[in-house]
Amino acid sequence: MSDVLERLRPLFYPRGVIMTGVASHPGKFGAVAYHNLLRFGYQGEVFPIKPDGAEVLGRPTLRDVADVPRGAADLVFMCTPAGANPALLRACAERGVRAAYVASGGYGEAGEDGRVLERELVALADELGVALVGPNGQGLVSTAVSMCAQIAAPYPPPGPISMVSQSGNIGSSFMNHGCMTGVGFAKGVSCGNAAQLGLADFIDYYAADPETRATLAYLEGVDDGRRFLEAARAHSLRKPLVVVRGGVTAAGQRAASSHTGSLASDDAIFSGVCRQAGIARCETVEEAYETAATLATQPLPRGPRTLVFTVAGGWGVLTADACVQEGLELIPLPDDLRAQIDAMVPSRWSRGNPVDLAGGETRDTISELLEKMAAHPDVDAIVYLGIGIQAAQGHAFASGPFFPDHGLERVAGFHARQDRRYALAAAEVSERHGKPVLVATDLTHTDRHYGNAGPLGVTESGRVPFASGHRAVRVLGHMVRRRLWLQRRGA
Repeated sequence: MSDVLERLRPLFYPRGVIMTGVASHPGKFGAVAYHNLLRFGYQGEVFPIKPDGAEVLGRPTLRDVADVPRGAADLVFMCTPAGANPALLRACAERGVRAAYVASGGYGEAGEDGRVLERELVALADELGVALVGPNGQGLVSTAVSMCAQIAAPYPPPGPISMVSQSGNIGSSFMNHGCMTGVGFAKGVSCGNAAQLGLADFIDYYAADPETRATLAYLEGVDDGRRFLEAARAHSLRKPLVVVRGGVTAAGQRAASSHTGSLASDDAIFSGVCRQAGIARCETVEEAYETAATLATQPLPRGPRTLVFTVAGGWGVLTADACVQEGLELIPLPDDLRAQIDAMVPSRWSRGNPVDLAGGETRDTISELLEKMAAHPDVDAIVYLGIGIQAAQGHAFASGPFFPDHGLERVAGFHARQDRRYALAAAEVSERHGKPVLVATDLTHTDRHYGNAGPLGVTESGRVPFASGHRAVRVLGHMVRRRLWLQRRGA
């Protein structure tokens, strides 16, 4: 593992970056990538190469790679045409570069002539001892050194997830979710055509990387199935690996071939590989991100015994159905827990699982019940529904014509404080008892508009608020399956 860490160190922790193809026009990739390196505060030195030496973004450029001080940069980011790249790569290696990211297109995805250029570029990189990513890629990020070397936004907040994608845009989608929820990324890379370094190489790297707690991957094809399986299994024994696969239909396979030049393998075989390797295979970007983020921030359940806790009945009914469909065990409410709830709320509550308080809670009920539920030995996981309802009403008070009079200011503030308190309590009892507590509310979306304290409190606790009980249950299913996979292997 130390070998892979050292080989890819210049990619994610470069002492300096050479950029070829820097452009003055902000619509060109060479301008965007240069801007993003500077804009997000890359901690090393950037050496922009522009043959005319003109200023870009108010800064001087270098006319030639030979002008870069030897040893000052160990990564090159290439936005130059395919035909120019071999000579530039050789010149960069002479200055001490040991890793190259090639954003340029016109390679394997463009047909046979491009495939020839791609093979020649790989052969040259191998000869020079350069780790090569791409070509035809969107870029990479490493938040530890504030590096956004990409031809497109976003730059996510730092966090426990790392990502590798055969599609730059899907990689951006993963990172956009990090921007939205606050559970961010340590590293991310679009591997493009994966001519030299591919998915398995980055899976190996993230398995060894101490900053990565869960890995997200998007793929359209696997050239070496055995190599992928070995890398994925080794990774899964150490930390979670979450995968979305494109090209599962004939139409998708045709699109994948034209996109990255890869050929998708049989989907049934791939599903078998995922089961063997302990991969959490997801159908959508949203599911994959939420699964990785939750696996990275919450404890695994000891088993499938699930309790649904809701402040509104309909949500509990739908989520109960989802639990059964996901293969979770919606346990009968333990008698001792029922007796404790009886002593805390009016008799109209549901008296079963889902636990529906039917509006009978008081100032401290929810926090106290979360503690009692998480502490119970018969409960492996909790899905908590409906946070933010009172804060939403508080906003209705605060935004109307009667505010702040008539006692509305006092009550609006109380509602916001309470919902934040419940969110933090959910995380605290989860940590204390080593059990996942997944918080779900459709008000997750409203926090962007007026700052609902419920879902924002979940974000503050370092966790993902789910937009529905169904989404939370789907992720919980992946968590249970991971626990069972590890148990079967004695891990």
